[in-house]
Amino acid sequence: MSVIKKRNEANVTKIQTTYAQQYENAEIKAARRRKLLVRRLVAFFIFVTVVSYIMVSTLISKAATIEAKKEEKVKLEKKLADLKIDQSILESEIEKLNDDEYLAKIARRDYFLSRENEIIFNLPLSEKEKEKETSTE
Repeated sequence: MSVIKKRNEANVTKIQTTYAQQYENAEIKAARRRKLLVRRLVAFFIFVTVVSYIMVSTLISKAATIEAKKEEKVKLEKKLADLKIDQSILESEIEKLNDDEYLAKIARRDYFLSRENEIIFNLPLSEKEKEKETSTE
């Protein structure tokens, strides 16, 4: 249909009146406005797309950073718990080392020191005694 319409328009002479001229100018302005509107909308959507991409990429990178920090926090909390256990063990060891009887026991066991008229026999430990000794240390 549009091909026939264009052919008919080419065969028909245009009326040269001021009204026809104004109508043609109005159509040209409207076409120009539509063209500029389309350009502005395309530019706006490109701008929105770029800004959205930047925001989403920033959001994703921040989420990855937060996830890494959470994993690091969990590891550090576990390490802190282990260090607290070690600290309590060391504090109990300090308390034991302030006891003279405990020091004498260690000196007899490790360095074979003895009291007067005392004979030290070094016997192998049984399995239960080994477990008990390792748990107290």
